[in-house]
Amino acid sequence: MFHYTKAVSVPLEEALTKLEESLKSEKFGVLWQFDIKEKLQEKGVEFNKKFIVLEVCNPHEAKRVLEEESLAGYFLPCKIVVYEENGQTNIGMLKPTALIAMLENNALKEIAKDIENRLIGCIDAVG
Repeated sequence: MFHYTKAVSVPLEEALTKLEESLKSEKFGVLWQFDIKEKLQEKGVEFNKKFIVLEVCNPHEAKRVLEEESLAGYFLPCKIVVYEENGQTNIGMLKPTALIAMLENNALKEIAKDIENRLIGCIDAVG
């Protein structure tokens, strides 16, 4: 499976706050928060689902990855989405291992697995 998605028991806004706190504990920061619903409506496109995309980065890990393989930069920063569907808040991400597998670099596979496990831990900590 190319993604990890978890339904959480808190409203979207609370999930975002808890996720950011959890990410900080693993030294990941939110570089950008993109509210798709707001942006589409701003452009005159009706979209009623709450859907937030976070771009997250741990600078030390980004450096390690890029020093190993410049093409890995195509996958950076990591994206985590928080959205509502059928009254349920979900948090999900593309698995770094799935992306890195395309580069066929064993050293990167180990780094990606570590980052993936840490990000999954951050998502799971939300509740």
